[in-house]
Amino acid sequence: MFLEVKNIHKSYGENDNRIEVLKGISIELNKGEFCVLLGPSGSGKSTLLNIIGGIDEADEGDVFIEGEGILKLNDKGLTEYRRKHLGYVFQQYNLIPNLTVRENIETGAYLSDKPLDIDELLLTLGLKEHENKIPSQLSGGQQQRTSIGRAIVKNPDILLCDEPTGALDYKTSKEILKLIETVNQKYGNTIIMVTHNDAIKNIADRVIRLRDGMIRSNEINTDKIKTEDLEW
Repeated sequence: MFLEVKNIHKSYGENDNRIEVLKGISIELNKGEFCVLLGPSGSGKSTLLNIIGGIDEADEGDVFIEGEGILKLNDKGLTEYRRKHLGYVFQQYNLIPNLTVRENIETGAYLSDKPLDIDELLLTLGLKEHENKIPSQLSGGQQQRTSIGRAIVKNPDILLCDEPTGALDYKTSKEILKLIETVNQKYGNTIIMVTHNDAIKNIADRVIRLRDGMIRSNEINTDKIKTEDLEW
């Protein structure tokens, strides 16, 4: 098994103010699988994503990548784990404003021993003609494409996406989802996407529903469709 999340518990606050956000989450994912995490606000989706990403610490349980646990890693080990295995795409693009598209993507390449070819990636992203523009000269969709490029140029094992279309309109959202689908198929990255948009589950291999910090369902999508056929 490529990715194993075992019995993850997470709480915030103390005593009477203590809130249990995750209540024993266990998940297994195969390499190259496209998984969508669905659930209402406050269900624990983003917290789980951040624990898998080594951004937040679990109170109990562990996350294993190819059998290697991350919970007991020190700061240096966690940094290496993130560099070696992970790429992040967030709702906020977090681009460096005075760098061009190419330069923003290159900042991701510097973190990898096996970066993808940037020119090829710019073509895949549909950004070749915009490579010398800075973020303020780009549309929201182009900025998110650049953000995806920065994450994927590392050639990470896992691409973590937290509401990557949350700030985008319908047409642009579908373009970004199509790009993520293409990245998954072309480079074979395991993708975990948090979304509140129920329709997006239809393009995923696996759909996991969370509510009140627990998994309510974990199902293989037997009726997977292509992004161009997706509607909401």
